[in-house]
Amino acid sequence: MREKPSIQQLENFIIYGKVHNFATAARLANITQSAFSFQMKKLEEIVGVQLITRSTRGSHLTREGEFFLSKAIKIVDDLNNAIDELQKFSGKTVSLNIGALMSLGDVLMNRHVSYFKRHNKNIDINVYNLEAKILLRKLENGEIDIASSFLLPQMSLDGYVKEFFYQDELVYYAPNLNLSDEEFSSDIIEQVPFASYSPDYFMATAIDDYFKQININPNIEARLSTPYAIMQYCKSNKTGAFLSKRILSEMGQLTGYYPLEKPLCFNAYLIYKHENPKISSIKIFVDYILNLYNTIKE
Repeated sequence: MREKPSIQQLENFIIYGKVHNFATAARLANITQSAFSFQMKKLEEIVGVQLITRSTRGSHLTREGEFFLSKAIKIVDDLNNAIDELQKFSGKTVSLNIGALMSLGDVLMNRHVSYFKRHNKNIDINVYNLEAKILLRKLENGEIDIASSFLLPQMSLDGYVKEFFYQDELVYYAPNLNLSDEEFSSDIIEQVPFASYSPDYFMATAIDDYFKQININPNIEARLSTPYAIMQYCKSNKTGAFLSKRILSEMGQLTGYYPLEKPLCFNAYLIYKHENPKISSIKIFVDYILNLYNTIKE
């Protein structure tokens, strides 16, 4: 009987086909570069055709490699879907782990999950509130299936599917100032103590960069770990902070915040691996979120 490629070889070939780089593909596959290269050589031996050209300037798929890539993607997709559907048919629940960026907030995700679960009995959702570095590590090693996150400079996301679903606008939240929108200006941010995120958080860096752009230097009175903690701190003190307008609205805070003179916005994405064996369930959840936010926009 003719030797056939293993599923792992096909999955790793698909990874290479997306990034066209052995070092990056090996890292995404969580194996050494030499082991990854060996797998690709073995795959070529099995199919009897050169799939990847290699030179000192890099590597790329051959014409045959491009053809085989499309076939490999379909084979792996069909197998993953078959396993997923079989589990649902047998009544087995598929569990999806979702990581929400700490500074983006998980309040909306938790509400989405509650509604989604009522309409998808065979899919369980677990939500984890994580900061950027941990979120990325857990996404890479498969501990979470979907990341709900801003696209961060420190994230290497080659080989991942990235679905845009929302733009987050930050506002200046200072409920104890009792100002009108007309009375607020960037100068007030410097005059009032400021609450921000922990120094190693993505949002802390983004806010510091924003201050440099508008040339102000606020007095950082407190650094806290979550937007909810920052919100509560500002409610209890005469302090200001940058918070998501979306989170404030969801938490019932409809007043006490002011639009920034220079807007500060971040695009939120759902990020996942196409090669995940739970891909059909992942797509069901992702499509639900995308359709929900498209409806909100309309």
